[in-house]
Amino acid sequence: MRTEGEGQDAAGGTAEGLSARDRAILAVERASWPRAGAKERVIRERLGLSPTRYYQLLNALLDDPAALAHDPVTVNRLRARRARQRADR
Repeated sequence: MRTEGEGQDAAGGTAEGLSARDRAILAVERASWPRAGAKERVIRERLGLSPTRYYQLLNALLDDPAALAHDPVTVNRLRARRARQRADR
């Protein structure tokens, strides 16, 4: 059993390669949002990020193999949505 902080590197990442912020971003994407604006408020309050920066980080995270290993359902769902949006352009 790992204790808190065990397995972290100097950049705050874990042995799996994801930082606490990366895991928090994936957690936000797993959640369902009851009304418009709720997700953006959580992004600002919990993560301390602007929505624009959040989506930049999320987009990069979707290409990270560690993110796929951590949460394959969410990452694959978001990758498929991104591919559909790109195809529509």
